[in-house]
Amino acid sequence: MDVVAWLLDSDPALRWQVLRDLLDAPAEEVAATRARVAEEGWGAQLLARQAEDGRWAGGTYRPGWAREDEPFFDAWTATHFCLQQLVDLGVDPDHPAVRRAVQRVGRNVRWEHDDEPYFSGEIEACMNGVALISAVYFGQGGDPIVATLLADQLPDGGWNCYAQYGARVSSFHSTICALEGLLAWRRARGEDAAVADAQRAGEEYLLERGLFRRRTDRSVPDPRMTMLSYPVRWYHDVLRGLDHFRLADRRDARLAESVELVRGKAGPDGRWRLENAHQGPSYLDLGDEGWPNRWVTLRALRVLRWWDGDQPTPGQAAS
Repeated sequence: MDVVAWLLDSDPALRWQVLRDLLDAPAEEVAATRARVAEEGWGAQLLARQAEDGRWAGGTYRPGWAREDEPFFDAWTATHFCLQQLVDLGVDPDHPAVRRAVQRVGRNVRWEHDDEPYFSGEIEACMNGVALISAVYFGQGGDPIVATLLADQLPDGGWNCYAQYGARVSSFHSTICALEGLLAWRRARGEDAAVADAQRAGEEYLLERGLFRRRTDRSVPDPRMTMLSYPVRWYHDVLRGLDHFRLADRRDARLAESVELVRGKAGPDGRWRLENAHQGPSYLDLGDEGWPNRWVTLRALRVLRWWDGDQPTPGQAAS
């Protein structure tokens, strides 16, 4: 099977990233394909779901219909995760439909926590990291979120969404979300010593654990972190961790085990399966668990291309 042809036979949101990250296509071709994301396929579908009040599904982090007495209920239709998905799709932030959508969010959407404006963030690191990426991507600053993340970093270098309740040991999940947000902010705004130091410390937290092991006995605390997922939502896994280091262009020998773990998951036809779908209502059908998946395959191929030295300058997953 021609894997690249299979990847290209897809939605513009995936196709433009294949052109850029795997084929080094001319910038004009990449831009022309990317321009279609807001107008057809997944990107257009998601934009059409936004209400006039700026929200998706009537909520910011949880949809309006979610029951508050179900604290571990996951649904992916609310505003926070729809914005995260639009960034992943690489929708052009300058497209008029996208500008209108972001303006609605900025004017109207507030966090359930304490009625904070969405692009100012709230208190949990995993939410703030993802919100920071959206704020940066859509030109909404994000400085208040950066300040909160810097203040909430734990002594071991990472973050934990339960720090407000006394947690003093970091979480893989919270840490990867925070790191992605800080990296996006640095790439957009330029160097800042405090942010660079925080990012470096967070990366050390992950590297000391090889992206998926306990530091103490090298056991695997959660086997799902060795499984490949998409969309990633707030969850950490080895491929998400590697994609962060690709974007940061930081090769480190402590990543080697995770790289080979991902490499070894390729099927005989050169495609990767979606091993772990984070279950919950969603607006988009991006693939079924257990089957070859275009998003997982693209992400694996570009990580391996970077690691193997075939792409000296890393590409931004959606910028």
